Amino acid sequence: MAGTYTLPVQTLIDQLGRLPGVGPKSAQRIAFHLLKLPAEDVRRLADAISDAKARVQFCSRCFNFAEGELCPICADPKRDGTQICVVEESRDIIALERTGEFRGRYHVLLGVMNPIEGVGPDQLKMRELVMRIGKEEISEVIVCTNPNTEGEVTAQYLARLLEPFGIRVTRPASGLPVGGDLEYADELTLGRALNGRRAMNE
Repeated sequence: MAGTYTLPVQTLIDQLGRLPGVGPKSAQRIAFHLLKLPAEDVRRLADAISDAKARVQFCSRCFNFAEGELCPICADPKRDGTQICVVEESRDIIALERTGEFRGRYHVLLGVMNPIEGVGPDQLKMRELVMRIGKEEISEVIVCTNPNTEGEVTAQYLARLLEPFGIRVTRPASGLPVGGDLEYADELTLGRALNGRRAMNE
């Protein structure tokens, strides 16, 4: 489609197309929608993006999104500090919190192992997880990576990595559909899977 539109429109389409899950047609559709909006609405959207980027950072403990040094979950003294639930992304925390079944803390890997794309343990927050287990009084790590190939590979790697610490490493039960993502699972299924978790290192 290059050359069909004026340069500013094409640039907007190209930039939107770089967003995850946004294909060329979707990028085109979003660009046209934005161009039809009143200038004030577009300004509000641009300000919201800039404000979030300026104010939001990674939690220094778990790598969830935070406005200060710690995210609200890590800053909450009522959470159970002996349990850590390991997830791929911050959006997975939202899904798990909706179940109301987990009262521990989290650790966000910021991705998943994928050798084809060159993503190994060093590109993820695994070293930081090991450091937390050394410093905090952790008795159980629940590995809640997605039930797909990359998620399973990551879970198995973590189980081996944490074995020397002698702590319980568990994985949610098979109530979750294979190949699915946590963020799309309903609260009941996810809650049952969490409650029926199985040990990976026993």
